[in-house]
Amino acid sequence: MTRIKACGITNLDDARQAVDLGAWALGMVFWPESPRRCEIEEAELISGALGRRVEVAGVFVNATLDHVAAVADRCSLSLLQLHGDEGPAYCAEAARRTRCKVIRAARVASPGQVKALEAYNIDYRLLDAYVPGRPGGTGQTFNWDFVPRGGGPPVILAGGLEPDNVGAAVAAARPFAVDTASGTEATPGRKDLARLTAFFRAVEATDSETAAV
Repeated sequence: MTRIKACGITNLDDARQAVDLGAWALGMVFWPESPRRCEIEEAELISGALGRRVEVAGVFVNATLDHVAAVADRCSLSLLQLHGDEGPAYCAEAARRTRCKVIRAARVASPGQVKALEAYNIDYRLLDAYVPGRPGGTGQTFNWDFVPRGGGPPVILAGGLEPDNVGAAVAAARPFAVDTASGTEATPGRKDLARLTAFFRAVEATDSETAAV
């Protein structure tokens, strides 16, 4: 079964809808420059209401370890998603200080960016599209042939996934999970329930077809 991570969550209503649909994880962005930035108080509310039903991920870009640890503690995070220039030592220390599992994101333009993650002792690899100057949430896809098929930490596939293409992505890459942000939004930071539901249904349909083969 392919898990689904609903990212760019900024409010409890969207979070609850995603969890009710069967989300494995919720992603809340704490990078100040993101149009999907989640306020700390709202993230705390979401985690308190739903944290026992779902993994709660905090998305950071080149934040200080002190800031990451403080947010992880206040918002009861279970996952750290690191989208900047964080190296292996940073990731290890973040995991030690927070006791969270670590998702290290790579912006993929070639197989080299995927291979670079071999230097990291992490729990998950998130593969996103490379767009200069933008750490994520670009709405762009990348070549799914670059997704590794075995060995190493589980892959979370991101990058421009939406209801119309996520089935093909799952069939092609067979990831542990898929990540949706802009592809299921009405506006940045606000989910469209119809698109979110269609996304989940598309993943479920592909999983069913794959299992039947």
